[in-house]
Amino acid sequence: MTLLHSPGDPCPEPFPKRLPAPEHHPPAQPVRSAPGSVRPPSVRHALRVLEAVAGDHDGVDEVRLAARTGLPPARLAGLLRTLLREGYVERLGDGSYVAGEAMVLLGGTGAGGRERALRERLWRTLARLRDSIGAAVYLGRYRDGEVEIVGYADGPRHPAPPERPDFRSAGHATALGKCLLGQLDHDARRDHLSRHRAVRLTPRTITDERVLLSLLERQPPTVPVLDLQEYEVGSVCAAVPVTAGSAVGSLGVCLPVEETHRLRRAAEALSEQAAGVLLPLSL
Repeated sequence: MTLLHSPGDPCPEPFPKRLPAPEHHPPAQPVRSAPGSVRPPSVRHALRVLEAVAGDHDGVDEVRLAARTGLPPARLAGLLRTLLREGYVERLGDGSYVAGEAMVLLGGTGAGGRERALRERLWRTLARLRDSIGAAVYLGRYRDGEVEIVGYADGPRHPAPPERPDFRSAGHATALGKCLLGQLDHDARRDHLSRHRAVRLTPRTITDERVLLSLLERQPPTVPVLDLQEYEVGSVCAAVPVTAGSAVGSLGVCLPVEETHRLRRAAEALSEQAAGVLLPLSL
């Protein structure tokens, strides 16, 4: 996936360069599935709703959607709000739902046009999140044994910390990286840290591998992962896990340290709106 960047300007063309490819490509790492743990809602629920809507050209109401998808009413209502906001569904006057402009557009383009439309929609969604939350927003994946920034949206009013060092080598210090590593099993985490040593970036950076592994193991899957000036002095970040099929993903937000009090609510907003970001990566 090409790196997307939003400096507050219209969607750039062409998109900026891809992150440097890692020299070493170990096998894909397994996703942790701790006994009794509850993983965050997956984008597959949103895809289930879209399939149900697309299968009824005359429109389908929430009662029939709930029956077809098996989703509880509260969860379904939240997904429908996201899908409406992103243009994937439209609501008719009688309260029923039909495929929206975004779905029609994606279904009517060729492979190249579809890829471009998906990337642009992802960029716009990240930019919308940035503006609604009032902070820089990141989307990351763990792929081919590396932390990868898929896209981010920042701007003059919502600056992102400079990428130094490369996020791929700073997974131990960033909220996004720790959130991704936390979704792997123990052996996969150790493998990653053996290739990317936990170096000290600020006085708060955790460099003891045993302490770091212990923290990742104890991290509840439904609680945001925090970076309190571990990557850069003056910045605090939070990240929440997101899933698209078997992919290990994370959505993060970054704020100046003076706004630490806003961090948890910003992370909650990310979790609530994650489906809108992940759908372009899954369709």
